[in-house]
Amino acid sequence: MSLNSTLNIANSSLIASQIGIQVASNNLANISTPGYTRQIARLQALRGARSDPFQIGSGVAVAQVQRQIDQALQERLWNGTSERFASAQRLSTFNQLEAILNEGTEFDTSSQLTAFFNTWSEATTLLDSQSTIVNQGESLAGFIRNIRGQLMDQRRQIEDQLDAQTTQADALLEEIATINQTIAGREIGQSEASALRDRRDQIVSELSTLIDITVNENPEGLYDVFVGSTPVVLGTRSRGVEIDRETIDGVTTATVRLKDNAAPLPVEGGSIGGLLQSRDGVIDTTVEKLDDLAASLIFEINRLHSTGRNESRLTQTTGTLAIDTANRTLPINDPNNLAFAELPFAAQNGSFTIEVYNEATQTSDEVTIYIDLDGLDSNNLPGVGDDTTPQDIVDAINLAFPTGNITAGFTPDGRLEIDASPGTSFSFSDDTSGVLAVLGVNSFFTGTSGQDIAVREGVEVMLGRTVNGQFVENGNALEIGRLNEGTVASLGDRSFSKFWGLHAQDVATQTSAARIQADADAIVSQSLEAQRAAVSGVSVDEESMNLLLYQQQYQAAARVVQTTQTLFDTLLSLV
Repeated sequence: MSLNSTLNIANSSLIASQIGIQVASNNLANISTPGYTRQIARLQALRGARSDPFQIGSGVAVAQVQRQIDQALQERLWNGTSERFASAQRLSTFNQLEAILNEGTEFDTSSQLTAFFNTWSEATTLLDSQSTIVNQGESLAGFIRNIRGQLMDQRRQIEDQLDAQTTQADALLEEIATINQTIAGREIGQSEASALRDRRDQIVSELSTLIDITVNENPEGLYDVFVGSTPVVLGTRSRGVEIDRETIDGVTTATVRLKDNAAPLPVEGGSIGGLLQSRDGVIDTTVEKLDDLAASLIFEINRLHSTGRNESRLTQTTGTLAIDTANRTLPINDPNNLAFAELPFAAQNGSFTIEVYNEATQTSDEVTIYIDLDGLDSNNLPGVGDDTTPQDIVDAINLAFPTGNITAGFTPDGRLEIDASPGTSFSFSDDTSGVLAVLGVNSFFTGTSGQDIAVREGVEVMLGRTVNGQFVENGNALEIGRLNEGTVASLGDRSFSKFWGLHAQDVATQTSAARIQADADAIVSQSLEAQRAAVSGVSVDEESMNLLLYQQQYQAAARVVQTTQTLFDTLLSLV
């Protein structure tokens, strides 16, 4: 081994030490940089020449400067992040929903229902009970409309968030593809574009907060990104994502799909997954439950109110349901009769009674109007061909009163209208078909759902009713008051308060479960972040030790150079 070889060995150590000091300095400079991954200089010994058995080595070289990262741990962190943001989004939705429902306070739907029915029960002991009932009815209807409006506002907010976050996810996917292309051009041989790889990992981390993804690094060092088993980024090409909305039977669903072929993506994690689950889950369910409650309330109250009466009977009444000309001659139970088919409640086979009172003779007559809605034809086979139509009801009423003291017809906008001649009045009773409530005849409420429930304009509250042939002044008020405790078939044989209370309890249970899940996911994610920091984070102590080590290595190499120079001088002095 020659003195030149010794100098070369020392020179390689000087170079390696300088690179090591640069790496340690760069790590310390980026100790607070988000997404930065600690770099390490991998040293390798250079072997000596085979032809010289005394050249034991050629020094040291930096084989590669690369990031210190556990890719499997990084992917688990991305998965944990997706789960954490999904559960956090669900919890946020539940918290907002609980605030809207406000159950368990005196300003909730249950309290409004109780107050409304109590007003009916106490009607005969209240001063000006008619206006009190109307006011309480308007308060309940307005409260339900307001709750539904807030629910729809929350749903629209979720829709806006879905649009914004999907657009953000699409931009991040495009950026990943762009960085893949840059990395492919920068990484030649053994070199690693650490800053670009850090930036790419940071983008993937940001993407994992939006959607659940898996990442596969191909042999060229490029990321392929998948949602489920569907690739969304392939090397240098992003397929893009967007929101697709489809309305079927009045129900709008939202799906995340690929831009290039419109294939749906199974997004379940990240804040987008949480938003989709909240939108199509608890929000839609609560709106549906509120609409069911309102529809049943409207129908059941109107069913009793339509057959109620006061001391002075009716001289005229007009229904609230508008029926166009074509539907007036179609059976009420015909699926093609859109005036009835789209209602949340329906009439059934039965009848109702019209009691006509002659003021001059002070006598009354009763006529029964039969409603055939059995769904069977004249041969007793399934079919609605001979079932009752709206026009049949008008004709039956006019036929029952040939003297014209009671007449029926349709208003210009298609609502059933019944009039009494002067000196005559009438009332309804024993409606086993529910057709009067469906048509909105002598109704208390109007509307069909929580969106449009309202007290009928100009309503005359029917407090009494005929019971066993006798007029009971508060008979109808008592019947309606008892509705709050009775069961309703359309609500699963539950009372109004029980039906809504069970849903509110279900929301509270789901909120508690969502809170527990969110806390658990946060703990898991924080643990994974700590593990990654232990592997890839910058330690001041460790980098300080590296600086000291490389400094000593540099000093030692410089001493070798100095010693070799002295040997050279000695040798030259002998020449």
